[in-house]
Amino acid sequence: MNARRVLLELFDSALRAVDGRACVEELLRHAPRNRSSVFAIGKAACAMALGAKDALGDLIEELFVVTKQGHVDPQLRGAGVTILESAHPVPDARSLAAGAELARRVTELREDLWPIFLISGGSSSLVECLNEGETLESLRALNERGLAAGWEIGKLNEERRRISRLKGGGLTRLLGQREALGLFISDVPGDSPGVIGSGLLGLPGDREDPVTSYVVANIDCAVREVINAGGAHGLELEQRTTRFDGDVNTVANEFLEALRATRADGLVWGGESTVKLPEVHGRGGRNTHLALTIARSLRPGERLQILAAGTDGTDGPTQDAGAIVDALTVERATIAGCDVERAWRDFDSGTALEASEDLVHTGPTGTNVGDILIGLKHSAGALRGDPLPRML
Repeated sequence: MNARRVLLELFDSALRAVDGRACVEELLRHAPRNRSSVFAIGKAACAMALGAKDALGDLIEELFVVTKQGHVDPQLRGAGVTILESAHPVPDARSLAAGAELARRVTELREDLWPIFLISGGSSSLVECLNEGETLESLRALNERGLAAGWEIGKLNEERRRISRLKGGGLTRLLGQREALGLFISDVPGDSPGVIGSGLLGLPGDREDPVTSYVVANIDCAVREVINAGGAHGLELEQRTTRFDGDVNTVANEFLEALRATRADGLVWGGESTVKLPEVHGRGGRNTHLALTIARSLRPGERLQILAAGTDGTDGPTQDAGAIVDALTVERATIAGCDVERAWRDFDSGTALEASEDLVHTGPTGTNVGDILIGLKHSAGALRGDPLPRML
């Protein structure tokens, strides 16, 4: 058995379990058959919008989509569909333009159309309307400061709401008392619609909420499917029951210790770590840095292989989903001419893991439920097999 191939298959199973198109289509099959206006926002917006089209067909009179640049699905283009590509993870002028257009469309929505909102992670950067006195420069500075400092999502959202007319229930306020449906793919702890996308559809306090909300996918769904898929390979996998969060180095050490200690064939954990970036840093994201941190801690000949990857297919500002590492990762990168310790210190993990041929590439996945760690206990040398495929 090729353990690296199995890890990719387990990750692919997780992605299919939380696929935005399938999850939205399944729920909307049972929704009222009303003429609708659909608003899809986030890194999984195109997949979620396709699910709405699959379920509702010609009942959708207009479809407005805002997604990350490069995440547009060509299947979605057509009459009545408006697609805007915007900026992530740091907003730019496109974010403000998309936010203004979103607010205008919601405000001017015809009374005979039922509003349906499809929200996934990434929305915070993709759409924005600023409070008076705030500028694009202050918005970008806030996001860059939060990313560099490794703020957890609660603090980041609190700061975003302070300067925003959309965050913290802005879309709900634009709706007034108008009833609407909100479907969410969650990448946040607790899966609260008041937090996903910085709470575009959230309402503070005890106000009656006119939006009926459903979370159609989260990290727990992905982790459960990894467990099930592992069983189909004859593997008993242990699940960590709490989400991982906090400092990437702490997460890496805790996962590696738990993987070494488990009596099962492997370990699965979902969540999101945080990194504190120096002012000058290289290529990489939190998952590749986590993977390289684990690789540096593996003992020579240790029989472990670990996948660390983002379910959206992009790790921070890179086009890498993450990486699969083993006890020979550092040696392979070094032989290829990479100074691994320098790369780790400078947050240039992508360069090191490209040298070791350990990066995982999926392209946009149509979902975004956070990050996943999968570790298997097998012989790293004997099971290395062929180089990693560039696509799942």
